[in-house]
Amino acid sequence: MGKRMTFAAAGDSFITRRQPGSNKAFTDIASLIRRAEVRFTNLEVTIHDYEGYPSAVSGGTWAIASPNVLQDLADYGFNILSTANNHALDYSHGGLLATLRNLDRKGFVHAGAGRNLAEAGAPRYIDTPSGRTALIAACATLDPSAAAGDQRRDSIGRPGLNPLRMQVTQVVTPEVFAILKQTASDTYLNAYHDLVVREGFYKEPEDGAWLFGTYRFKEGKMPERQTEPVSGDLERLVNAVREAARQADYVLVSIHSHEMDKDDRAYPAEFLIQASRKCIDNGAHAVIGHGPHILRGIEIYRNCPIFYSLGNFIFQSETVTSQPADFYAKYGLGAQHNVADALDVRTDCDTKGLGVNPEVWEAVIPCWKYRGDMLEELVLYPISLGYGLPRYERGWPELSSNIGTLERLAEKSRLFGTEIEIDNRACTGRVRLLSNFSKEVQ
Repeated sequence: MGKRMTFAAAGDSFITRRQPGSNKAFTDIASLIRRAEVRFTNLEVTIHDYEGYPSAVSGGTWAIASPNVLQDLADYGFNILSTANNHALDYSHGGLLATLRNLDRKGFVHAGAGRNLAEAGAPRYIDTPSGRTALIAACATLDPSAAAGDQRRDSIGRPGLNPLRMQVTQVVTPEVFAILKQTASDTYLNAYHDLVVREGFYKEPEDGAWLFGTYRFKEGKMPERQTEPVSGDLERLVNAVREAARQADYVLVSIHSHEMDKDDRAYPAEFLIQASRKCIDNGAHAVIGHGPHILRGIEIYRNCPIFYSLGNFIFQSETVTSQPADFYAKYGLGAQHNVADALDVRTDCDTKGLGVNPEVWEAVIPCWKYRGDMLEELVLYPISLGYGLPRYERGWPELSSNIGTLERLAEKSRLFGTEIEIDNRACTGRVRLLSNFSKEVQ
């Protein structure tokens, strides 16, 4: 039957302050996570002492925390981290490289960012008593400048993330397509684009799509929005999975993606489903998604779990102690204002935004077991992060007795044919698996 390995995973760890001493909530969760040998979370902040300049753009809040917070993640038990997310370049290349140095000093295995594209996309390995596990991490939600650059024999690479970008095509009826074309002509919307194409600085799409400004359109019978992974990004990700499958007993893929299906962020965009399944097809044993700050459904594909989003594990975006001038300018504020002023404006004094969405403050920790290529068990433990507390108190996880969290996740998972059996007494969810089904069976 092969080796047996145990895994635990958590979603986004946007940590900006220290754990206030040992308490029951902390010890309960740490005990749960430490039952597994491989223990994952996504590091959603940069970790340094202002060793990089604030970037011109950020993931929303310029995310930074003292290197001391890494001790809290270690105390929870995490031993592998993703660094590929939309906040990783909040403090430009200096902040990213300082973060990676601090992670190395602390002994974390981490993947998803590096000094060039080869480093950012490379598998990273952790050896445990039960075997070797690889982690590959990629990010779909990123500013173009955050993507790592490839190294060449005549040019150094560029620090950044391992990108898994999405190509979007809007399909519209011929009548609408004609209106768009006429509008572009009347307003000279594409004039500069047409110029740089003529001068050789840009190529037109080769698949018959037409650009309306920066948006791709095609004619079709019915209006729809099509998403697919950028082919080069997907090929690079799949090649890394194939390599890791020959170098480790188990392969985990982490994908950070805010992109959604239509207008509902509870459901992933089609490109993410395609990419996740492709990773499993080529040797991955699990895909761990995060990014939209809420739970998304779970799919069991070829007997391997795909977590389309695990939501938040630690969420402390509103206890950053400083922000660059760009943050204040977004809200019409100036040098006389402080962080609390800007947060009040952004949230309309905590009456809108992520703080008032209860689903942002609930999540699950999945724990699963493999024996060889057989997924034997997948149990879900709900957590809460302090919904309703003041913004300076909420954000730490604790095990929850809220069955509603599991019920909502079960409903989202049925879209993928996944059934979750809820134990009301233990307040856990157990994913129903096919017995004696190996991931090698198609």
